[in-house]
Amino acid sequence: MSRHLLLAACAAGALLPSTAAAQHLHAMPMASPDATAPDQSRASELTPHAHREHDLPNAAPSSNTSRTTSTDTKADTSGQMGVHEMNQASQTPAPTKGSDDAGTMMMDHAAMNHGVMDHAGMSHTMSFTAPPAWRQASDAALAHAPVGAAMSGMTMGTASGWYSPGSGTARLPAAEGPMRGAMIAAGDWMVMAHGYAWGVATGQGGPRGGDMGFVESMAMLMADRDLSDRVHLQLRGMGSLEPAMGRRGYPNLFATGETANGVPLVDRQHPHDLFMELTARVDYRLGGDTSLFLYGGPVGEPALGPSAFMHRGSARYQPMSPITHHWFDSTHITYGVVTAGVSAPRFQLEGSWFKGREPDERRWDVDPIRFDSWSLRGTWTPSPFLAVQVSHGHLKDPEVQHPGEDENRTTASVQWARGGVSTTFAWSRKDRQPGDVLDAWLAEATWEIAPRHAVFGRVENVANDELFPDHADPLHDRRFRVTKAEGGYAYRLPITGALGLALGGTVAAYAKPAALDAAYGKTPVSWTLFAKLAVGL
Repeated sequence: MSRHLLLAACAAGALLPSTAAAQHLHAMPMASPDATAPDQSRASELTPHAHREHDLPNAAPSSNTSRTTSTDTKADTSGQMGVHEMNQASQTPAPTKGSDDAGTMMMDHAAMNHGVMDHAGMSHTMSFTAPPAWRQASDAALAHAPVGAAMSGMTMGTASGWYSPGSGTARLPAAEGPMRGAMIAAGDWMVMAHGYAWGVATGQGGPRGGDMGFVESMAMLMADRDLSDRVHLQLRGMGSLEPAMGRRGYPNLFATGETANGVPLVDRQHPHDLFMELTARVDYRLGGDTSLFLYGGPVGEPALGPSAFMHRGSARYQPMSPITHHWFDSTHITYGVVTAGVSAPRFQLEGSWFKGREPDERRWDVDPIRFDSWSLRGTWTPSPFLAVQVSHGHLKDPEVQHPGEDENRTTASVQWARGGVSTTFAWSRKDRQPGDVLDAWLAEATWEIAPRHAVFGRVENVANDELFPDHADPLHDRRFRVTKAEGGYAYRLPITGALGLALGGTVAAYAKPAALDAAYGKTPVSWTLFAKLAVGL
């Protein structure tokens, strides 16, 4: 494929969310096929205007829940639901007694029975907007719901309510909120579009900092359908136009990893590749709430670490990648991956076979595909508010600037969400073979103060031995422990039913050994200003 064709394909993917898909925005988690619901104990006063299953044309009742009649949610004469009802439907769900409703448009595609959905009869002109205090309402709903209660909306089967999907096969807390995007029904397929473009201006402090304006971008499509009563298929594609910013990426003080023009990148963040994910996932329902799944493709993410930073609610408004990126997220673009696992509402066990080497500096093409590394991950989701993962992997020769060194990587993370607050606490250890043992810590949080405001922050601590790549430098290969603390604010503006804009900025400060003062200055301070245009902000 020529570079021009690749650019055209990625540009088309980036534009899709803002065109046809732009009229179908709602919050939509695509959960795994593991749902059953215990007896629900709260009455429908928690969601008096809930959008119930029987409001959809030709919908069949869920197999594990009973039906009730709602007198509050009605369709208007045009087939478009009223604004108040759509606002209620966009909330994180509140389970109600005797009903399978969750008060949200949650897409548990793996558990969905598309055969009973009349896609042609569904209204495709619904506009979804977040109501005032939508996060507080979701918190109240979840707080009074039985743990793991079914949360179905447009789902024509069961929905778990125990977790939301993250990147690859990772899980997030259900209360973090659904994956935000635009949903389109296309025959037997349910398609979700998500994407964003960040306009960022940054001034990275100190002698080794720098100023730059740049654009970060991502476009994602997910398509789901049932192949039979037991087999469900999901296709994913994700790409970015960040290679256009150049191989050296953007300045990010104390970030290291990968190369540009054959030179190690230090105090800079490399751009993402044009192709970020091209995968398929097949789920086989064993019965009850358990399934087996197989995920993989030429570009994907193995079962290692927490969900990648751009998919975490705790990092939703952070314009810069973490300086711990290569401890937690470096495998989120892997050229060659196969993952198999078993999935149930409260746990997931999985293993991956994948390519250990990080993507090369030629960002527009597809790297050679190999399978030479492995990982194992266990995830526990004991309630809608909590997701805990532990993982370990062996990466074959992952970094080009450390040739011949394999890496054993171990990670653990706890993610908690409630009342519009999303948090991530994570630890990772690189054990180079041969080489140093380097660990990193991360804590980040976002508080969305409905309907307009969000505050957020991130604190990282990392042991890094790549800050001085010149072999002649006396500090070459020395390990230094650095802490970065960054905080910010975002003001959110709706544009259309599908598009939103966030305007904001951050300030970052650093703690470091005195030995780095000559290179970095005694007290460097960095700032960023940003405008984030997103489908499903």
